[in-house]
Amino acid sequence: MRDELQNQSDDQAQETGCGGREERGITTAEYAVGTAAGAGLAGLLYKMLTGGFGNELLSTLFDHVLDLLGI
Repeated sequence: MRDELQNQSDDQAQETGCGGREERGITTAEYAVGTAAGAGLAGLLYKMLTGGFGNELLSTLFDHVLDLLGI
């Protein structure tokens, strides 16, 4: 049974032009794009939260939490 499934998989790979290789996971180029996007997002968040917007946001959030706790 396992050999039959492997043969079917090989046939499908040849039909799609994969040469018998499975296409699982992400490639190196996708890792690079994901890493660059993550770094860009982290830089944007850092810039936002260390500026006036971040101080106001954290101050408002802290005040709301204290109000909820009744302090």
